[in-house]
Amino acid sequence: MTIAQAQFTNRQKHLFLDGLASSPLKVAYTDMGSGEPVVLLHGIPTWSYLYADVIPLLTGSCRIIAPDFLGHGNSDQRDCFDRSLTAQTAMLLKFLDRLEIDRVNLVGHDTGGGVALIMAIEHPDRLRRVVLSNIVAYDSWPIDDMHDLGKPSMARRPVDEIIKFIAGGLNDGLHNADRLTPEFREGILAPYASEVGKISLVRNASALNTNHTMALVDRHKDISTPTKLIWGVHDPWQTIADGEQLAREIPGAELQRVDNASHWIPQDTPDRFAEGVQTFLS
Repeated sequence: MTIAQAQFTNRQKHLFLDGLASSPLKVAYTDMGSGEPVVLLHGIPTWSYLYADVIPLLTGSCRIIAPDFLGHGNSDQRDCFDRSLTAQTAMLLKFLDRLEIDRVNLVGHDTGGGVALIMAIEHPDRLRRVVLSNIVAYDSWPIDDMHDLGKPSMARRPVDEIIKFIAGGLNDGLHNADRLTPEFREGILAPYASEVGKISLVRNASALNTNHTMALVDRHKDISTPTKLIWGVHDPWQTIADGEQLAREIPGAELQRVDNASHWIPQDTPDRFAEGVQTFLS
């Protein structure tokens, strides 16, 4: 564990949510700053550590809340609950209720963006504004690597093999090679570098379901929450074409194309990402 990752983990808070599984599930989260609440949602195979360099840039102007999804990061990793987009949406709603937060600004990346889409369509009363960043949408996901990772046989592979498998894809999602720092690499991988963590990661991948985003396509036009898309144009997985299509379909949506950035945009260009969020929220 790197010093940066240890510091990030040590400042996380924890709560337990009922009604999502047969027993309460633990959610780990960062809660920093003051002002209007902004919730940052990560994707797979990351966790809220994806925003480690973004959070300090935002906490001066707002309250930043960054939960780890169920099965991800330092949240519950037991092999006994659903991890789909719909399940993570249910978790988020209960999570906000426990924090006694009525409406939030929601920032979603990758599968976190899929959850943000569901929230904008089905729970607009809980949102002020939405930022979507290189999100899963339509039928362009899961990518082959994540599909392979979700096979049940992968849970029987050695931990080191799974960690190597994930590590090999991190570079593909960064346009700036110097941003694949040891701190980022080890920080993203650390929660999954155990037998329990490995199985949890496999279960997270197995829960990816294109049907959950295809079911939203006809409803993109119904989104009334002010929406901005911040999209790394060099993303090989969730391509800029998806961002452009979403911007056309979501009424009034603003698209910010970020050159020299790929999929892991909060790590690739944290300054530009944070500036894009702040500009929209202000």
